[in-house]
Amino acid sequence: MTEYVDRFISAPLFAASWLIAMLVLMEVGRRVGLRRLARDPEKGLAGLDATAGAVFALFGLLVAFTFSGAASRLDARRQLVAEEANDIGTAYLRLDLLPAHTQPALRALFRDYVDSRLAAYRKLPDIDAAKAELARSQGLQGEIWSGAVAATREPGAHPDAAKLLIPSLNGMIDIATTRTTAARIHPPPIIYALLFTVGLGGALLAGCRTAEGKYRNWIPMIAFTLIMGIGIYVTLGLEYPRMGFLRLASYDYLLVQVRESMK
Repeated sequence: MTEYVDRFISAPLFAASWLIAMLVLMEVGRRVGLRRLARDPEKGLAGLDATAGAVFALFGLLVAFTFSGAASRLDARRQLVAEEANDIGTAYLRLDLLPAHTQPALRALFRDYVDSRLAAYRKLPDIDAAKAELARSQGLQGEIWSGAVAATREPGAHPDAAKLLIPSLNGMIDIATTRTTAARIHPPPIIYALLFTVGLGGALLAGCRTAEGKYRNWIPMIAFTLIMGIGIYVTLGLEYPRMGFLRLASYDYLLVQVRESMK
């Protein structure tokens, strides 16, 4: 299963919470700035620009690295979909090396296996249902392996059946494990906590700067928070595909094509 995870960060929830918190912190920052200006109109906000610049520079780096890493991991997962389709297709074709009477049962198991793999992807974000389907896929792997090993030893099998088929089956099983492992690779939660905290710090400082105006200008405040919220929403969507707005159905068609070729 490509994007199987035990825990994931909800992109809508994280982005919405962040957006609301930033608006609140900008308002708090404005009130703090107004108090400081009331006490010292000339130098009440001295040093604010330098501090804000450092905070936003750090924030920009965090967003850039997080987004870049999420996009890279998404590309890697897409590549693994293609590799699994190739491995399954190759192993299925090499069943021709086995005695004719052993092939129908193994081909049926292959069809069930591909159906199970596709079902596991489609059941996300229902993690429990996807885990159950993943367990079924692993059981089918064992049946295919046992049946193929036994068939290579029967009379009528191609002399090189074991040399060609067994490595293909091994690759088919390994790529499934690789995809599951790749789905578990995410930045530590502390990264998102830091991103959240630094973003709020920037909102607070930005709010302080708005205190220089006589009236609140909601347009830049809302625009700032929306841009930040959309950015983190997209980043989390890339990091946890199939768990939110982003789907990989366009890449699943490779496995669908393999399944259709098995009819």
